[in-house]
Amino acid sequence: MKFQLIKNDLNSSARLGKIQTDHGAFDTPIFMPVATSAAIKGVHNKDLIENVSPKVLLSNTYHLYLRPGENTIVNAGGIHKFMSWNNNILTDSGGYQVYSLSSNRKINADGVKFKSHIDGSYHFFTPEKAIDIQRNIGADIIMAFDECTPYPCDKKYARRSMDLTHDWLLRCINRFNSSKSKYDYNQFLFPIVQGSVYKDLRKQSAEIVMSHDMPGNAIGGLSVGEPHELMYEMCNEVCSILPVEKPRYLMGVGTPSNILENIALGVDMFDCVMPTRNARNGMLFTKNGTINIKNKKWKDDNSEIDPDGTTFVDKLYTKTYLRHLFTINEFLGKEIATIHNLGFYSWLIEEAKTAIKEDRFLNWKNEMVKRLDNKL
Repeated sequence: MKFQLIKNDLNSSARLGKIQTDHGAFDTPIFMPVATSAAIKGVHNKDLIENVSPKVLLSNTYHLYLRPGENTIVNAGGIHKFMSWNNNILTDSGGYQVYSLSSNRKINADGVKFKSHIDGSYHFFTPEKAIDIQRNIGADIIMAFDECTPYPCDKKYARRSMDLTHDWLLRCINRFNSSKSKYDYNQFLFPIVQGSVYKDLRKQSAEIVMSHDMPGNAIGGLSVGEPHELMYEMCNEVCSILPVEKPRYLMGVGTPSNILENIALGVDMFDCVMPTRNARNGMLFTKNGTINIKNKKWKDDNSEIDPDGTTFVDKLYTKTYLRHLFTINEFLGKEIATIHNLGFYSWLIEEAKTAIKEDRFLNWKNEMVKRLDNKL
């Protein structure tokens, strides 16, 4: 994998870059839509490509391991062929999903025993198994197995969890280096910085992660309930340590404002279920704020969904029609809203890139954040 740093913003730590893998190049900053089980819910690849043009999708190791199972994906020739996707794919390691199953899992030094949310069966993930599964799935970028700490958590637990993540990272790297891709392209492993909301732990974790000299580095354990200002403080601390010549990936973040603020701190890669999950619940993101399309105020509003939008659905359909679809629980409404939201996130990232290129990112970001927080 090659990462080229193209430009730094003059007034912030925002930057432009380019990442090259065997499945093609993509510019950073980048937002990666979440295709949890090898699909963006309710959206055809054709509509996704034509309206959003994502260069990277994120899929979920935990979910793909349970269904359809790694052997099914191997038999299909890897995840790209399985889901008919020719661009890049990143898989997380399953660590966050194990974290979210706090009542149905047990952690020890070897790994995590957890109970399937599907059928109640028990499974055991080790760092080695997490690497093996991701090798079998065949994503371009794969993640080290980590423990994601909850918020709040005391410092003693955060330190113990961080140390465990570092131990697991060594095992992940050893397994990765002693194995090969099953397919005719290379895979790349990213480690994950942990440490909860404790600056000294984040600093220690970032330094340890950096010492392994992997192709890119991720920041985990944020956007788990902590105040946004704490998120930014931790991210700023980590970005000040992680090497500038490697891409930085902030996992699971976030709102449009979160993304812009963290771009300003030097983050290159983002993913989040928010644009798709919120779309299915009727929340639309726009450059002037958010819309709850299920509100009665839109019942007789015959204006376009978003006159400033960039997708075909924004001007084809009206607010009154989209509200009607949600009222009768017609899945087309969720599809329209999903395409709109992903299109908006794509637009926002492209605008951020232009602002960085023209050395006006900080002022543009500050003005945009004010607008994004409006409730329409």
